Amino acid sequence: MNVFEIQNAVYLIVFFVGLSVAIFAFVNSLLYSAESYDAANKLTKTAWCTILGLGVVIYFVPVPIPLVNIILLVAALVYLADVRPALAGLRRR
Repeated sequence: MNVFEIQNAVYLIVFFVGLSVAIFAFVNSLLYSAESYDAANKLTKTAWCTILGLGVVIYFVPVPIPLVNIILLVAALVYLADVRPALAGLRRR
């Protein structure tokens, strides 16, 4: 096993982890109502679903600039770290 095989294996793992995070964030953004986003003082549901959906689609399209994938992955991580907990805190008890 040479260095290039290890590098390709690591890249493949990072790719699938990033894709899994993007898909989870997108599906989770669809589960909350538009009013929840307004009540949590976050971007609208349409905006988040568009950003996260674009992130999932971009993973399947070969992009000449990999920085785009990184930016959209950061958007998914921001959703999961900031928006999702705010939306989950609004549930009725």
